[in-house]
Amino acid sequence: MGNLGPKLLEELQCENVFTIGGIGISESVVVTWIIMAVFLLAAILLTRNLKVENPGRGQLMLEYIVTWLQGIGEGIIGEEEKGYASYLTSILIYLGVANLIGMLGFKPPTKDLNVTAGLALMSIFLIEYAGIHKKGFRGWLKSFTQPIAIVTPINILEVFVKPLSLCMRLFGNVLGAFVIMKLIECILPVGLPVIFSAYFDVFDGLIQAYVFVFLTGLFIKEAIE
Repeated sequence: MGNLGPKLLEELQCENVFTIGGIGISESVVVTWIIMAVFLLAAILLTRNLKVENPGRGQLMLEYIVTWLQGIGEGIIGEEEKGYASYLTSILIYLGVANLIGMLGFKPPTKDLNVTAGLALMSIFLIEYAGIHKKGFRGWLKSFTQPIAIVTPINILEVFVKPLSLCMRLFGNVLGAFVIMKLIECILPVGLPVIFSAYFDVFDGLIQAYVFVFLTGLFIKEAIE
């Protein structure tokens, strides 16, 4: 139990792997690049020789997976604003893989607060853009006075609270799962951690990815209503 504090600090530290032009590149960035490279290579290989007529089983399976993933985003955001579904699907895939990559010996990027903060900022920019695009700039400004003008400061504060909520919820749950796993390892080092790892490393990681995407989609729907 006494080693939990140092281990937790070690997990929170994001050391620079190398530098480019004096700019330090952290481990979370390198792992993200690896995820991007793998998906880019997979996309190139899997989309070669696609057929419009008489597609093979592999193409049909690929189309089913893509349609299913796209359907998750469209189901959250709705049919009318399904143009935002591609972003939601992309974030869902990235977070799902990022939370599971620890099983391969890599440090999950979502354990870096900078990563979760960056994702939250991307999402909040899209949320506010959706509101401006739907209502116009004047209508977007006017929405801060709804339902009555007295709540304007609260509505403005909410713009800053949303990304903080998205960021800390994702980071806190991933970090909390790590703490619980370490406590379980201290209680019973053999056997029990394997069982709980199936939950915290797999199920919980995928759930947190979906929750982040679901809340982003929910905020977008609120912004355009």
